Amino acid sequence: MRPPARWIRWFADLGAADVAQVGGKNASLGEMFSQMSDAGVRVPNGFAVTAQAYRQLLDQADAWAPLHRALDGVDARQVDDLARRAQAAREIVLGAKMPAELEDEILAAYAVLRQEYGADLTVAVRSSATAEDLPTASFAGQHETFLNIAGERRLLSAVQECFASLFKDRAISYRIDRGFDHFKVFQSVGVMKMVRADRAASGVIFTLDTESGFRDAVFITGAWGLGENVVQGTVDPDEFYVFKPTLRVGHRSVLRRKLGAKAVRMVYAQTAGRDTTRNVPTAREERERYCLTDEQVLALADAALAIEDHYSRRAGQPTPMDVEWAQDGIDGQLYIVQARPETVSSQRGQGIVDEVRLDAPGRVRVTGRAVGGGIASGRVRVISDVAHLAAFQPGEVLVADTTMPDWGTVMKSAAAVVTNRGGRTCHAAIVARELGIPAVVGCENATAVLRTGDEVTVSCGDGAAGKVYEGMVPFSKTRTDLSTLARPSTQLMVNLGNPDLAFQTGLLPTAGVGLARLEFIVAEHIRVHPMALVHPERVSDTSVRSQIAELTRGHATPADYFVRELAEGVGTIAAAFYPRPVIVRLSDFKTNEYANLLGGRDFEPTEANPMIGFRGASRYAHPAYAEGFALECAAMRRVRDEMGLVNVRLMIPFCRRVGEAERVLAAMADHGLRRGERGLEVYVMCEIPNNVIQVDAFAQLFDGFSIGSNDLTQLVLGVDRDSEIVAFDFDERDPGVMTMIRLAIEGAHRHGRHIGLCGQAPSDDPTMAQALVEMGIDSISVTPDTLLSVTRRVLEVEALRRAAGQGAAP
Repeated sequence: MRPPARWIRWFADLGAADVAQVGGKNASLGEMFSQMSDAGVRVPNGFAVTAQAYRQLLDQADAWAPLHRALDGVDARQVDDLARRAQAAREIVLGAKMPAELEDEILAAYAVLRQEYGADLTVAVRSSATAEDLPTASFAGQHETFLNIAGERRLLSAVQECFASLFKDRAISYRIDRGFDHFKVFQSVGVMKMVRADRAASGVIFTLDTESGFRDAVFITGAWGLGENVVQGTVDPDEFYVFKPTLRVGHRSVLRRKLGAKAVRMVYAQTAGRDTTRNVPTAREERERYCLTDEQVLALADAALAIEDHYSRRAGQPTPMDVEWAQDGIDGQLYIVQARPETVSSQRGQGIVDEVRLDAPGRVRVTGRAVGGGIASGRVRVISDVAHLAAFQPGEVLVADTTMPDWGTVMKSAAAVVTNRGGRTCHAAIVARELGIPAVVGCENATAVLRTGDEVTVSCGDGAAGKVYEGMVPFSKTRTDLSTLARPSTQLMVNLGNPDLAFQTGLLPTAGVGLARLEFIVAEHIRVHPMALVHPERVSDTSVRSQIAELTRGHATPADYFVRELAEGVGTIAAAFYPRPVIVRLSDFKTNEYANLLGGRDFEPTEANPMIGFRGASRYAHPAYAEGFALECAAMRRVRDEMGLVNVRLMIPFCRRVGEAERVLAAMADHGLRRGERGLEVYVMCEIPNNVIQVDAFAQLFDGFSIGSNDLTQLVLGVDRDSEIVAFDFDERDPGVMTMIRLAIEGAHRHGRHIGLCGQAPSDDPTMAQALVEMGIDSISVTPDTLLSVTRRVLEVEALRRAAGQGAAP
């Protein structure tokens, strides 16, 4: 039975419209508790001490005039003066005597919670300001939270400390920056069942990709222990992606994951008789496994989608969300402990593409996780302690172990931020995105390698990997408004093999992926020869066997490691472009390239000319590689069937003869990839003269062709494309090569087959793109960095042809 109350509102009685009474955080908790439980959103029960209670406390203490004297005219740029004024304001609030009626109501509500959860209940006491968690201003981390609070006296003290935290230095500075009046923002306090994540795990969810703004992904981070480590960047967390469109129709599969170091976990402790927290080393077994199972990841994704859908309906427009989750180590349940609109990535201009690139090579000093997608140069300032913040100069690169909310004033003037610790949802990452500056987080060794005064260039323009280069490396930036860029009749696609670039590349105006190479995923992420994973006992080098065992630990078999890593890499690319087609070329390593993978030398022959040796289709049904090909097929089957990414089309490379094509298609069918079943289309590379000469026969077996101009030029002209000595004779524009391309296009069209070109030539040579359009090719696939320039060129060619009465293509 809940006693009547003037200053208390229970979560069950609150909703999103109650921000003025209980602040953004409490209003959101109440909205989820009262409206979303049936949708699987589990929120701990609790109550809000209202903003009116805060005002009553200050009214009764006649505190408003002293607060004005403390804060009127404060300049956040004067750090020392700000600190003195903020401290004075907090002391005024802490010195105010809490009204007896308010104390009684808080304690009565606390008693009700203890009846529900048991006498040993501990609670979280959390600030919730009336200007907090707004779509345009999150106030994340600005005010205080107190965890694992037990006992009446400590609860009352924590509530009053939350009231006073409205005047933390960082909160005052943030309000000034955002134009909020200090005396028109009021503090509410939430009191809720403590989720014992100290005994389990916790983290953050975004219902979009935080770097690219890609909205079809749920991005989940997590680590062992309390969530403060993830939020503040003290740990490198685990990361998971789930693809919304296929999850909604029943494909329950994790799209991609990355194991974080999770070196420490935050637990509870007592210091001087007060409850506090401390970090302890994470056990090795926990560091080496994910903090969430796939089932738990999907349960969190379900909850995040329910929250996003609910708030989007209320807002009348898509509303990406920033959600905090925690697992209770006592009852094992997953709880949502906060949800607010995401305020950075979702506010970017839609249809605006910024392209940044380094214009010269540089020496990499430090690597980590990229945040922000930009590039900046400056002198390093290593900050080892908050006492050194005063030395920071505007335009410097802030380098630190991690950053804290109190550092906001300094971060505003930084050219870039580099930290040893943290993931892409940590404080440094969130603030850097909000400020629009690049950050590289989780570098591990930044403060050891970089020195104050060093000139560096911080680059986040190459996907998930952020790099800090030595010196001021020149770079350029191009901004394109896609709304002003027409789409040509000739389909323009991209060549892409790096999953880290997929989400940002997928936002470009493309018809899909004309060539998704497996080789990058195998070489950079898997790193092991497929046959060495099927037969690790045949790897002769014991150190290599140890490396393979290390990489594959945690998987049922080494082969499962290959299948999962390849499926998640390809799946990420397919999701980024869904439902546009993604043409995945099955492996086309040469024997010398395969030999460089871990364990590869035990399975690969030595060839005098690997370029025309045991490669592509010739491997797939051969006893020396058939088991490895079975793993590739298993991965592609997982992408299409389990992940639901049926936009993936498969392509066979370097298929010399029609009989070879038939054998490969039969092997694929045996592995569950039968052409035509569940809409599967299979293409073939057209890169050998025999593919052109027998185009009619190949067209009976495949759904489309992709011209590989590099290999076709090599074999038409008899020029080894790896040889520098005869490189002068390698020319895709040679009349003989162009004739072969024209014959291939004509042959494919005779049978109604799609034909494109995915070689390098159109990316490098505008005249090549023009010639292909004039030949009537269906699609041209180019590198992402040249897509917009090739688009403009193709539009020009098509316009000239229309003006001449020729149409877009003959």
